[in-house]
Amino acid sequence: MNKPILSGGADLSPPPHPSFREALGVWMKIGLLSFGGPAGQIALMHKELVDERRWISESRFLHALNYCMLLPGPEAQQLATYVGWLLHGTRGGIVAGTLFVLPGFLVICALSAAYAVFQRTDWLQNLFFGLKAAVLAIVLEALVRVASRALKTPFMRLLAALAFVCLFVLALPFPLVIAAAGICGYLVARTAPGLLQPPAGHKAHAVDKPSVIGDAFPDRQRGIGATLGIVVAGAVLWAAPFALLPLLPAGPGAFVAIGVFFSKMAVVTFGGAYAVLAYVAQQAVETYHWLKPGEMLDGLALAETTPGPLVLVLSFVGFLAAFRDTAGLDPLAAGLLGAFLTTWVTFVPCFLWIFLGAPYVERLRANAALSGALAAISAAVVGVILNLAVWFGLHVLFREVGALRLGPISMALPEPASLDALSLLLTVAAAVMLFRLRLGIVYTLLVCAVAGFALNALI
Repeated sequence: MNKPILSGGADLSPPPHPSFREALGVWMKIGLLSFGGPAGQIALMHKELVDERRWISESRFLHALNYCMLLPGPEAQQLATYVGWLLHGTRGGIVAGTLFVLPGFLVICALSAAYAVFQRTDWLQNLFFGLKAAVLAIVLEALVRVASRALKTPFMRLLAALAFVCLFVLALPFPLVIAAAGICGYLVARTAPGLLQPPAGHKAHAVDKPSVIGDAFPDRQRGIGATLGIVVAGAVLWAAPFALLPLLPAGPGAFVAIGVFFSKMAVVTFGGAYAVLAYVAQQAVETYHWLKPGEMLDGLALAETTPGPLVLVLSFVGFLAAFRDTAGLDPLAAGLLGAFLTTWVTFVPCFLWIFLGAPYVERLRANAALSGALAAISAAVVGVILNLAVWFGLHVLFREVGALRLGPISMALPEPASLDALSLLLTVAAAVMLFRLRLGIVYTLLVCAVAGFALNALI
């Protein structure tokens, strides 16, 4: 049977469904290359899963991302879990979400151990100098690509601009911006749906490429019994480490406080690591005395230069807390246990939110009003990615970034004289490699990392 072909020669058939082993390799690749915070990670997944492999269509990818943006915890890791679940069920979601975190967790443990022993992170700056510039170019490429497909009408572009202004200029809470966009989209979908979707035939009405997970992909059904089973299993797994802590040689030490504190953080971390960074730093320094003043910034520097979610900075805090209150263990062993406990109670809820909610969110695609709410959130998400890209870009390109506070305005403001010419040069080179030469993410990261290390070593 002949496959349908577009007039330009493009194949209209979706690619074959990937095997579990094939997906395993891709999730490992994403986990190893997921630098640059949520913007870079979403960009990487979009390129790998939507553009290159067509495992999920643009609209289904954005639908999943919109839901993940509403959840506490790292949205990029939850998005990987969601897509893995769509492809291969529960085991696919567990593998995708775990591999997204595992490489970064192992790296942050090694760096935390080095930091605890030597108290230095200067050497990391040379190693990851060029890498940050490459990630900035990757984020910009993804921003252009996602914006061109998600912002199909002037109203959607207005929503994206407003979301950016609210976040970057006015520093409004992330959940408030996303919730306002969703409410706005719901109301507009019921009263003027044309504002959210251009008419068929319009040049902005882009059709999804044929993908494994497209409009015809069947919804995964689940009964009430399976849902209750997931709730029970998630709760047991979340609480399991606490049952083992009394078995430690000298009692639980700081481990109970670590587990309880970061369990609470797991349900309030809307907007990612930066949303709770100041609160965690204050509690870790002033209340629990786990960290010394300034060490939280060192931990953030470690997390920013490793793959995986930025919320892994919490693993750094857990490592130092247990390293300094060992409960009778060797300090490094205690630190590793503290980092593991922190990571466990932080990410187990992330899987729980996806496995509980994703089947019901998938069914919302047939509800016009609720789909309108999620479409508006798509537009706001473009503003969110732009906000993250600008924030990240300022800190890559400038050595000093202050703040402008004037009435309702509260925004980052760089010191022009602190512009880093080498970072700018590497960012431009990375953009040329991606936009013009199309050399790919891996090659671009490698070239920029080597060039950045060499330039810093020579100067």
